[in-house]
Amino acid sequence: QVQLVESGGGLVQPGASLRLSCVVSGGTFSSFVMGWFRQSPEKEREFVGSISRNGEKIGYAESVKGRFAISRDDAKNTVYLQMNSLKPEDTAVYYCAAYETVTINYYARRGSEYDYWGQGTQVTVSS
Repeated sequence: QVQLVESGGGLVQPGASLRLSCVVSGGTFSSFVMGWFRQSPEKEREFVGSISRNGEKIGYAESVKGRFAISRDDAKNTVYLQMNSLKPEDTAVYYCAAYETVTINYYARRGSEYDYWGQGTQVTVSS
């Protein structure tokens, strides 16, 4: 079965950077649209970013645009989320998700579109 494992979370100060990784196993990585979502105790799960199968279409939430960057390495079955200029409001559990589709140039913002989810990694931004 398909498994997603996130890593790279931690405790950082405001303004710092982190890079999250998500390794996918048990499926054909190149057939997945990949996404990142986050959830904090105060909020419902929210979309962070998504990347199409061919890497040419990328979308971000307005709250992270210009600070976060999503990328993928199909040779490593891995999707990354580079997070810069972190703010306390970025504190959340971050989840990666995979959506299997034949469409190569599409990214997905809705969590309901995704087929598989990781267990999450905690990111805490605090001074």
